[in-house]
Amino acid sequence: MSAAGPSGPPRRLVVLRHAKSAYPDGVPDHDRPLAPRGRRDAPAAGRHLAGAGLLPDLALCSTARRARQTWQLASGQWAAAPPVSLDARLYGADVPELLDAVRDVPERVTTLLLVGHNPGLEELILTLAGDGADDALERVRTKYPTSAVAVLAWHGASWRALLPGAARLTDLAVPRGGTA
Repeated sequence: MSAAGPSGPPRRLVVLRHAKSAYPDGVPDHDRPLAPRGRRDAPAAGRHLAGAGLLPDLALCSTARRARQTWQLASGQWAAAPPVSLDARLYGADVPELLDAVRDVPERVTTLLLVGHNPGLEELILTLAGDGADDALERVRTKYPTSAVAVLAWHGASWRALLPGAARLTDLAVPRGGTA
């Protein structure tokens, strides 16, 4: 076996559900902003990613306002933000649509951050995770809350090779900001 692993280099898919959103009257779903709690939690998610050594090489972010705001506030906690691709396919996406977006990622990317929505993100994690750390899979099955961060690790020559059950859920966190 090579140092890169059984079937390619180690890769990580970091899945971040957007932070808590507001529900202002008359605002279409796609345009809903973050709620005050979401504006506190999104930076906490960014700090968690940095502290856990999970800074991505590339981010794919839904075009929905709450997802874009989550990305901006989370990545604002880092010395330098990686490139981000705003991808309309991620808004309201199901597992096949999410996998299509992930599989289009360049081979050189080893850590990918996906910022999007439920129920698609939760279903993606459960689809890709062949196994998981302790109770993490059960926690995802129960609820994948706003600002949750899941890390799926796998070995592969390219993102195109990512298949259901091929990854391991190595971490699950729900960072929260202060109450100020």
